[in-house]
Amino acid sequence: MLKCVYVNGQFLQRRNAMIDVEDRGFNFGDAVYEVIFLNNGILVDEEEHLNRLEYSLSELSIALPKSRRVLSLLIREVIRLNKITNGFVYLQVSRGVAPRDHLIPDNITPSLVIMARSSNLIEKPSIRNGVSVITVPDLRWHRRDIKTTQLIANCLAKSDAVKAGAGEAWMVDENGAITEGSSSNAWIVTTNRELITRPPSSEILNGITRRTIIELAKEERLDFHERGFTTSEALKAAEAFFTSATSLATPVLSIDGQQIGSGKVGPVTKKLQAMYVKFASSA
Repeated sequence: MLKCVYVNGQFLQRRNAMIDVEDRGFNFGDAVYEVIFLNNGILVDEEEHLNRLEYSLSELSIALPKSRRVLSLLIREVIRLNKITNGFVYLQVSRGVAPRDHLIPDNITPSLVIMARSSNLIEKPSIRNGVSVITVPDLRWHRRDIKTTQLIANCLAKSDAVKAGAGEAWMVDENGAITEGSSSNAWIVTTNRELITRPPSSEILNGITRRTIIELAKEERLDFHERGFTTSEALKAAEAFFTSATSLATPVLSIDGQQIGSGKVGPVTKKLQAMYVKFASSA
């Protein structure tokens, strides 16, 4: 339950928090965001998340609303006020408030919102036990490397998944290759024990958890490759999973109703889950 949020210079009770009706984030999705995993009081990969926030803002020519140091202090104060030790922090920066017009205005002050929510992500049943996935066409714009709030295609995909009794939707491009999940990065493990995920480009969001899992895989000397893979290849995989700040490394047991591998959480996935939890507990 959200008790206190930060909005444009004020710490407010959730019920009293307001955004101007002409905020460009509200009207145009002219905003970016980050979600940071909070584990036992540790902000996991905080610096990497703030690096990506700066990248997203710079790609849209939006100014960083506060210095990195101040942002870190504000995040910690929101956590403290909400008395949270496990969960996640959400930051959103919009271009700011201006009369509604498609033309991007100059010299307006960015809006900043910070929230924190309690959740024991490590104990989520979906992460421990795995979920099913469906595939859907990827309908999004072609700058997916920017973490914007323009998420309607993602929301439709996620809703389609839930309606189908699945936990996530994997989006497929015009060439039949899987790009990523509606709110996660997609991975497979081949029958030759090759760990595969799509390489970073403007076609996917280069997830922070994704990057950490890659580093852990390299430490473990797993046979790792960054390349695209099709739906048909995913269906033949020995294991599959997806990663994000709130799904950590969630096993995929079936895709479009077809069982993946044994239909159980695989050994590579289990190993990476354990390594990530250890990392998140000491980061």
